[in-house]
Amino acid sequence: MKITVTHIGTATVLLEIGGFRLLTDPVFDPAPAQYRFGTVTLNSTVGPALTVDELPAIDAVLLSHDEHPDNLDDAGRALLAGRTVLTTGSGAGRIGEGAVGLDPWASHEITRGTESLRITATPGLHAGDVIGFVVEQPGEDEALYVSGDTVYFDELDEIGRRFAIGTAVLHFGAAQVDEIGELPITLDGAQGVALVRSLGAKSVIPVHYASWAHFSRGREDVVTAFEQADLADHLHWLTPGVPTTLG
Repeated sequence: MKITVTHIGTATVLLEIGGFRLLTDPVFDPAPAQYRFGTVTLNSTVGPALTVDELPAIDAVLLSHDEHPDNLDDAGRALLAGRTVLTTGSGAGRIGEGAVGLDPWASHEITRGTESLRITATPGLHAGDVIGFVVEQPGEDEALYVSGDTVYFDELDEIGRRFAIGTAVLHFGAAQVDEIGELPITLDGAQGVALVRSLGAKSVIPVHYASWAHFSRGREDVVTAFEQADLADHLHWLTPGVPTTLG
């Protein structure tokens, strides 16, 4: 599958596949910024590489979850209006019009004329409801996987059994929030290695590893883990705002 990927910031990625444009977890507020919800305070440190006004037309938003500002902030939420949004069932209820709630392994097709993409939700384990996504293009042997915010756990092994994953966009950072618990709630480097081996993915695009204070592990952690696993050649580090074509 040929894809063009633009990492905008955090987990926000523009995916161009077969003439369709998909946007993941939109975060577009300027930084630095502070967000308080309940007993939790999160701080952003670096803003997006592109503004909302600089985006091309978007066919659908792949929203792993709607409850945390490092995956959906105020500007990102405003962007959802009038667009197709694929997200969790609970998130679709909160977002309302245009949102399609997907349970793990449920699929949704987006079409334009004779062209289409099939998007299947995958399980995730985070703080609250979360999903990832597998994107398939008719006629292509390999699919794209977007992990969403998750740690590695056994249910993710089913992805590699159901799909031939060529490229995986993985949410790293080992996000850690004391009010939620002591354990990280997104991938660290070692978990990323385990997941890539399970998926059989050939290319890995790391995202969600910088620009928020609650990310406890950064790029170095990912590089070290993949080097030790002899998988360093799988990593594709993107320059924010610069389109990169794979496949």
